[in-house]
Amino acid sequence: MAAPVGPGGSSDKPYFFLSYAHTPRNDPSDPDPDLWVAKLYNDLCAHVLQMTTLPAGVRAGFMDRGMNLGEGWQESLAEALAHCRVFVPLYSPRYFRSEECGKEWYAFSQRAANHWALYDSPMGAIVPALWVPVPPNDLPGPAKQLQFNHADFGVDYAAEGFYGLIKLSYLKHEYERAVYRLAQRIVRVVEETKDTRNTGRQVDYRTLPSAFGPPGASRPLDVTVLACCDSEELPPGRGPDCYGPSQRDWNPYHPQSNRPLIEHAAHLARNLDYQVSIGLFEEELDRLLDTEPPTAPGVLLLDRWALRYPERLEKLRRFGQEHRPWISVLVPWNRADPESNGNDESLRSLAEQALAPSSAEDRNRRFIRNGVPSLEAFGEDLHHAVVRATRHYAAHAPAFPPAPEPDETRRERPRLRGPSPDAYGSAGPTLPPGPDTPNSTGTDHGSSEPDKAEGQDDREP
Repeated sequence: MAAPVGPGGSSDKPYFFLSYAHTPRNDPSDPDPDLWVAKLYNDLCAHVLQMTTLPAGVRAGFMDRGMNLGEGWQESLAEALAHCRVFVPLYSPRYFRSEECGKEWYAFSQRAANHWALYDSPMGAIVPALWVPVPPNDLPGPAKQLQFNHADFGVDYAAEGFYGLIKLSYLKHEYERAVYRLAQRIVRVVEETKDTRNTGRQVDYRTLPSAFGPPGASRPLDVTVLACCDSEELPPGRGPDCYGPSQRDWNPYHPQSNRPLIEHAAHLARNLDYQVSIGLFEEELDRLLDTEPPTAPGVLLLDRWALRYPERLEKLRRFGQEHRPWISVLVPWNRADPESNGNDESLRSLAEQALAPSSAEDRNRRFIRNGVPSLEAFGEDLHHAVVRATRHYAAHAPAFPPAPEPDETRRERPRLRGPSPDAYGSAGPTLPPGPDTPNSTGTDHGSSEPDKAEGQDDREP
């Protein structure tokens, strides 16, 4: 079996990672349906090699073509995603229905978000390419955010994509121009983002979520924060290093991180295809305690130091007394912070008393981890918190459309087919109930068999 196309060792950092949806064969005897994708990849590598000082024999990119599914294919993908400088998703209708492509997108985007939080500078970029054009309205949230102008590579390319340029012989010159310009863009991005610190740790590919939500769905998420701020007197024993004028400025992983935690959380959640609203817990409390059905799942970021203020402790107690399983609570707790470590036991006790659950079930639903120790662990725990909150939100959200209210004053319309069976005292046939509301977890995408067949990716054994 051929080795994966790409760098052979961990010291070789590919310029780009080509992410594409594998096209299934209709028959085992059919030729490889991804043969033309491999041509595009090889042409890109050839151009990048000419435009850079890469040594001879070193591939400029990574493509998973030829990988043996039984021999560490997931580890090879994870290693390439941890070191590539540019992520090149090859758009097609099948791409955004592929769970594997969604995992690759999420792995790179989470790595980029962590780099931004750590160093306040970009690490690389996502440079999309068109295999088959996808209508803008069909793109998931993470792709819509890119605002990439494909016409920069040529009008025919924007209309046909690389597949059309390859298959239509009269567009051969347009294909060559589009490939060349894509290679230029890849090299330019690498040159503009030379900061290679924290190239990324290799993740467990099997546990990654997909960055693409259910097709056509708008998925809201509320992220709120309860924290201290340096515009007021801080609790005894707490310094101002992790705070700013607003609670939104709370950065518990300072000095490792340079970004407010709520902004980092919103960035990560948008990478999971959520429409994120951020706010202050105290300002949103009345809405969160409303007896009406919830309008969105939520995540509360809790600074345990804020519970040293009696009024904030009381507000959290009010919240803790209510059954709100669609709101997960994350408690960041930087193990490298000596002030927090010295007060861990007393502040942990305050948080547990305020959020004392009425049952073990409520506790399991509410807490993901009581003390998230690092920025990297926060990204992982946030994903679990969002999935859990979304699952419970689906179980408690109002059905759509709502059932009509009975109207006793409404007159019955004339019947054109005679009286109903009820007119003779007979109960008519009982209609079957409608389908259950789908249980969306944020990563359960294309879970039914027909959907899976339509967008199936042959990377899974």
